Amino acid sequence: MGPVLAAPELALRLQGGAVALMPTDTLPALAARPEHAAQIWALKDRPAHKPLILMAADLEQFQTVLGSPWRRQWLELADRGWPGALTLVLPAQGAWVHWLHPGGQDLGLRIPACHQARQLLRLSGPLATTSANPSGQPAATTAGQARQLFPDLPVLAPLSWPAAAGQASTVLAWRDCERGGSGRWSLLRAGAFLPADLQLES
Repeated sequence: MGPVLAAPELALRLQGGAVALMPTDTLPALAARPEHAAQIWALKDRPAHKPLILMAADLEQFQTVLGSPWRRQWLELADRGWPGALTLVLPAQGAWVHWLHPGGQDLGLRIPACHQARQLLRLSGPLATTSANPSGQPAATTAGQARQLFPDLPVLAPLSWPAAAGQASTVLAWRDCERGGSGRWSLLRAGAFLPADLQLES
């Protein structure tokens, strides 16, 4: 089995190019520094067109990843849903898109409501993440299941990970209006977080 490492040690491994297992508030995750994220697609046998999610410890770590300023509507929803089970898919350009969504024009961003994960993210910097399972197979819901699926990977300590919700995050994508206007949110995947007053693209 891969080593069980405290956050400072695991952050160094990640910065050196490793892929690791870590908890989140939704499901256990595979994680890597964005510039080394290609390994995740290979480990999962994941189709190349499926992007990875960028997780961060706080909004400050996300300030420059989009390649453009954050809009008011994005910040307002982020303030309501983060930390938590909400992934925002926002227009983006530059190296971060190339690493996490090759050929795409947006990034999926999330700040997890898991203290252990955010502690690691503060040290490692934002990480490319996805659920811990081979592509097309059920996602691992515990540290034990994740380690059985990926036994060689280092793991965030301690192994008494907080219980995960077992449900993937809500995914909302921003769509700019073609004929002016400010744009709307489009629901790509329903999850635990979905404000009743949110105006969605019809």
